[in-house]
Amino acid sequence: MIYFGTSGFSYNDWVGPFYPQGMPKKEWLVYYAREFNVCEINSTFYALPKPSTIESMVDKAGESFLFVFKANQQMTHEQRDNKAVFEAFRELLTPLVDSGKLGCVLAQFPYSFRFNTENLHYLDTSVECLRDLPIVIEFRNAQWLRPEVFDWLRRNEVGFCCVDEPQLPNLMPPIAEATSKIAYVRFHGRNKQKWWHHEHAYERYDYSYTREELEDWLPKIRHLDQQAERTFVFANNHWQGQAVTTIRQLRMMLE
Repeated sequence: MIYFGTSGFSYNDWVGPFYPQGMPKKEWLVYYAREFNVCEINSTFYALPKPSTIESMVDKAGESFLFVFKANQQMTHEQRDNKAVFEAFRELLTPLVDSGKLGCVLAQFPYSFRFNTENLHYLDTSVECLRDLPIVIEFRNAQWLRPEVFDWLRRNEVGFCCVDEPQLPNLMPPIAEATSKIAYVRFHGRNKQKWWHHEHAYERYDYSYTREELEDWLPKIRHLDQQAERTFVFANNHWQGQAVTTIRQLRMMLE
């Protein structure tokens, strides 16, 4: 089954392009869930919310809706003295696991996280800390595209995050690989000019896909869906609601 959603839903610049003018923020997720069946929650990367916030989100989204939560930055970008964060993150997701609302955990590692023995060991430690949770890893550095890495992912039943992003040196190419029961694709946009050089973070993801660019992914997504039990497709080109347009196009073209 393919789940379509966006990377985040709470953006002020979506008012107009997606959310109706004047709609209170507390109604945004309810409105979002009328059209999409999953959402990637990126705010947990910056700070862990209160349990009551998670409970409210689950109540608003409805029965068949799933959530993907991004691992906190201390878990993926700092990698030292972070055992307490792993424990808090895991505890936060327990109600979602119990209710069947957790799609998976997305662990996005930075470009500076390169392939070496030390980092392989850290991946082992991270997976053990999140044991029994469905995990997908997004590598940002192409050094990780090695047979032994894919073997490790499969052996540990960890998903591989397929990405569409600018084709710049050492960034990940648009390959499609499923290494667990979960297949995962993120569309970041192809804004080469702003990927490394930007004043504001959102500029990196300011990109509108053409139909032809998305068509290249159709056979890949179908193939992933044949291999996995669940396939998550997210658009992260979120500036001014472009992610919504991307997912609408993909969903229409696939269905």
